[in-house]
Amino acid sequence: MKKILLLGSGELGKEFVIAAQRKGCHVVACDRYDNAPAMQVADEREVFSMLDGDALTAVVNKHKPDIIVPEIEAIRTERLFDFEKQGIKVVPSARAVNYTMNRKAIRDLAAKELGLRTAKYYYATTFEQLEEASKSIGFPCVIKPLMSSSGHGQSLVKEASQLRKAFDDAMEGSRGDVKEIIIEEFIHFDSEFTLLTVTQESGPTLFCPPIGHVQKGGDYRESWQPYAISDKDLKDAQDMAAKVTASLTGAGIWGVEFFLAKDGVIFSELSPRPHDTGMVTLGHTTNLSEFELHCRAVLGLPIHDIKLEHAGASAVVLSKEESDKPLDYNLKDVLSEENTRIRIFGKPEAHVGRRMAVVLAYGDTDADIDALRDKAKRLADTVL
Repeated sequence: MKKILLLGSGELGKEFVIAAQRKGCHVVACDRYDNAPAMQVADEREVFSMLDGDALTAVVNKHKPDIIVPEIEAIRTERLFDFEKQGIKVVPSARAVNYTMNRKAIRDLAAKELGLRTAKYYYATTFEQLEEASKSIGFPCVIKPLMSSSGHGQSLVKEASQLRKAFDDAMEGSRGDVKEIIIEEFIHFDSEFTLLTVTQESGPTLFCPPIGHVQKGGDYRESWQPYAISDKDLKDAQDMAAKVTASLTGAGIWGVEFFLAKDGVIFSELSPRPHDTGMVTLGHTTNLSEFELHCRAVLGLPIHDIKLEHAGASAVVLSKEESDKPLDYNLKDVLSEENTRIRIFGKPEAHVGRRMAVVLAYGDTDADIDALRDKAKRLADTVL
């Protein structure tokens, strides 16, 4: 039996724990607060700040895991190299986690080392540097912290007068002790999509059918699968995803995000773990969900193939209130319609705009995607 230390216990971690336990694993779920979603289904839990390197090392020494699976950005990532040297498997690898938890490292790797097509960008640690960079980038532009999650601290800036607030928001929204921001050109894209990419210990790199998604403020709101894309653009995206994941090394699932513009595919970001937009796979869109795929890759188990079994759409349920107690959810409307599912994350506290659940709608592989999207969003609005 493998022991897994899960660093981060949100809704994505919860689904991974369930998949791992079905493979006979023992999971210790960690997060900065108690009773986080993944802790509710894990074998053991630890509550501490993973930015505290000594606390992280103490937990690793206590539990002696076979595998460490990071699920969030706020981790003292340099310690992962030490754990790897001790013979503990880090997913997908310490190198990958260290690179991808910081937008500067992954963007420079993609654009400068691998030559992938990306948006034009600069870095800034002071407001003056940001002002100077904006003159080269132009408006509109996008400003983000180098380290953040769920869109925290991200702004779309349309004119110079908005720079100061965007700078302050980015600094306040930074995770960890990295106080630097990235300013990048606004890409006039037709749509965005995620290419879930699976790297294996022994076996070829595999790709899920692409997932279209909509984000607001950098945070996922809805996704759908399949996503309409030309064969050429899909091949370009697969080539870029394979290139960057091979450079980062390791086995697991990666959420590789792209813009689709009129003149082709542009690399955006990458996460070395299950992706929030990939929750649509919980609605039976693919033969294996992204969490099952991640678990198999982590454990070195074979994945025969990935195929589309249904068309599907997901829509998040956002809290409309502040609460220090679990919310009451209306499930009747969602479950009264055919081919629908709901997954409540089990977050113990609610904040306005916080993601609390996801609604899934699915149909035949040739079903009307727009109709499924509308259905998922309509039903999501009835839950809270």
